[in-house]
Amino acid sequence: MSYRSPLGKVRGLGSAKDGTHHWWMQRLTALALIPLAIWFVVSVVALLGQNHAAFAAWVKNPLSATLLILLIAATFHHAQLGVQVVIEDYVHGEGAKLAAIILVKGAALVLAGIGIVSVLRIAFGG
Repeated sequence: MSYRSPLGKVRGLGSAKDGTHHWWMQRLTALALIPLAIWFVVSVVALLGQNHAAFAAWVKNPLSATLLILLIAATFHHAQLGVQVVIEDYVHGEGAKLAAIILVKGAALVLAGIGIVSVLRIAFGG
């Protein structure tokens, strides 16, 4: 017979608050992506048939550059959160799970960084 409470039995298995934060971040990034994606598609359709200089001029616009950076950051963060949930649900080995999550977070960070730096280089002519 155990005298440990149900809370005592699950100590060390993670905080319920972490899952709530993860869930909220997925919803917030999804909501942010709706207007950003619509803006991006409308902008790209408006640029169809234009040359590279027209695209570069569009990116140099401070509003366009800012929205592009927000789109890139929200997209990669949302994707990383979604893939992390899949890994947590379907990868059963703790070592493999940890390695996969670190790999996904690192890849998202690197790819988002490349995208943001690319926008900044075009925007500032570097």
